[in-house]
Amino acid sequence: MLDTLSKIVEGEVRTLILGENELMASREYDVSQELVFRAWTTPDLLAKWWGPKGFKNTFHECDMRPGGTWKFTMHGPDGVDYPNHNVFVEFVPTERVVIDHLNVHEFRVTATFEDIDGRTKVTFRQRFKKKEEFEKAKPICIEANEQQLDRLGKVLAELADSFVK
Repeated sequence: MLDTLSKIVEGEVRTLILGENELMASREYDVSQELVFRAWTTPDLLAKWWGPKGFKNTFHECDMRPGGTWKFTMHGPDGVDYPNHNVFVEFVPTERVVIDHLNVHEFRVTATFEDIDGRTKVTFRQRFKKKEEFEKAKPICIEANEQQLDRLGKVLAELADSFVK
């Protein structure tokens, strides 16, 4: 089932290629599951870290409930805009968020949050609907997902610091 292990940026980050159409990346953060879930389910926080390094987001619609629509534009550092249309599939407080990405390359994101002695392990799975779409997007998505997890870590550190002060 496991075809390849790709190690990208900052030594401790890994993206696995599972089967013929799925990526999986995981990372541990020194914060609670509650804080991680908040960063995933608060639109203002989500907008700060979603997407690769250098990208900014404009949310047009963000109805965070199962069946709710999430439409936004990712603004690339090169000036290119990338419209996105998603539907929230599932929320399990402090444990899981599932999102269907419906445009360009169709895929499902499943993010799980696991407590490990007060730290939280985030596992980010991206399963494409079609193998051909996966092959086209794979090189970009591997790096983009790693950068996104880096950005999430920075937002979580800021949130944790704000609670300490």
